[in-house]
Amino acid sequence: MKKADIGLVGLAVMGENLVMNMESKGFAVAVFNRSADKVTNFINGRAKGRNIVGAYSIQELAEHLAKPRKVMLMVKAGKPVDDFIDLIIPCLEPGDIIIDGGNSHSPDTIRRTKHVESKGLLFIGTGVSGGEEGALLGPSIMPGGSPEAWEHVKPIFQSIAARADGSPCCDWVGSDGAGHFVKMVHNGIEYGDMQLICEAYHLMKDLLAMTAGEMHEVFAEWNGGELDSYLIEITRDILAVKDTDGAPLVDKILDTAGQKGTGKWTSVAALDEGVPLTLISESVFSRCLSAMKDERVAASKMSAPPQIRRDFDRKAFVHDIGKALYASKIVSYAQGFALMRAAAETYGWKLGFGNIALLWRGGCIIRSVFLGKIKEAFDENPDLPNLLVNPYFHEIMTQSQASWRRVCSAALTCGVPAPAFVSSLSYYDGYRCVRLPANLLQAQRDYFGAHTYERVDRPRGEFFHTNWTGRGGDTSASAYIV
Repeated sequence: MKKADIGLVGLAVMGENLVMNMESKGFAVAVFNRSADKVTNFINGRAKGRNIVGAYSIQELAEHLAKPRKVMLMVKAGKPVDDFIDLIIPCLEPGDIIIDGGNSHSPDTIRRTKHVESKGLLFIGTGVSGGEEGALLGPSIMPGGSPEAWEHVKPIFQSIAARADGSPCCDWVGSDGAGHFVKMVHNGIEYGDMQLICEAYHLMKDLLAMTAGEMHEVFAEWNGGELDSYLIEITRDILAVKDTDGAPLVDKILDTAGQKGTGKWTSVAALDEGVPLTLISESVFSRCLSAMKDERVAASKMSAPPQIRRDFDRKAFVHDIGKALYASKIVSYAQGFALMRAAAETYGWKLGFGNIALLWRGGCIIRSVFLGKIKEAFDENPDLPNLLVNPYFHEIMTQSQASWRRVCSAALTCGVPAPAFVSSLSYYDGYRCVRLPANLLQAQRDYFGAHTYERVDRPRGEFFHTNWTGRGGDTSASAYIV
């Protein structure tokens, strides 16, 4: 057998399916797993008869690889990645490449890139989105790290990636942690999309008393229009599945959501960058609140929610929910791209925002029909500060406002929680507001902490302090952070 084109460490669901994908595209693959049984079972089972070879040590894996050697890690994020890097480095030579394909935190990827490069090797941290099916049939791949490594992995990555309009949903994102940062933002937007869909479901269920079957029909209709997306599609399918007794399976699932941390990372990164990521952060908090099941049940017995209205025009209100969902979805992407723009400035990444939108058109969880419009928006203006000021998206937001406000009003009046809908509308209103009440906030800060303020009748950059009580001095704080 010829030398393998790439080696992969970690034969869990994603790793195993990526190996099968690579081999199906004509690449020879060597595999290793810390548990030897997994290697044996895979080689003698699913991989039998294919151009896949098993290895039972890192050294053996390296010996199976053609130069420059390429070793891809598909292991749990965190310490396991560092442990394997330390095991792999002694088995490689200058110019060889280590690839982390897990959901690693971008600061870790920045650190690892420096460490691996200091040993004369190259490093790639790449986001891989699409779940089990995407890994097997074509994921969205977002690589970043050592630029010199790209030419060596490009043929493999672009061959196995999903395709949209004939183009692979994979391209070089940027240096060191850029790929994993973009994947993190992708996951944050995913949190937002999922929460918005769940709130739409909740409103239809509680305010309109719709059955799962009726909601299935609504999502099927939505998936044929402007809301066409993978998450709308799978929601349609989920609502049609029945349990063994014929009842909707979704109604029997406990309402406590899990998370792996990437949504939280996105919110923390936004706080670090000073970017208002309100919708995505609310989506993270909503999962946290869902986990407090026992507390919620106890609290529900102490006070009843407002009386729910039943006088809605069902057809009209479903239409309003669809419009609110679309407008809020745009806010989610607008906030995500604003975060990437800020991070690009902080880390010196040259991110192509239109190209990033193209990477997400196929294979990934947030793939949707309007990503092409995001590409067009950044093609028209590469320095676009926010999607909301692009003419196309501005027009959609204008047309959706009335429906959006009716949905949020109904949710608040009837006591049905809709934090993502409401926070996205508040962000939209705040982003367009000429004068926010932060002038009072600055006065408060100056009153108790002498933090200074700027004036509307003086040039920006001049700072003032007022002795509000007559008892303070003229000394003011030196820090003024906008």
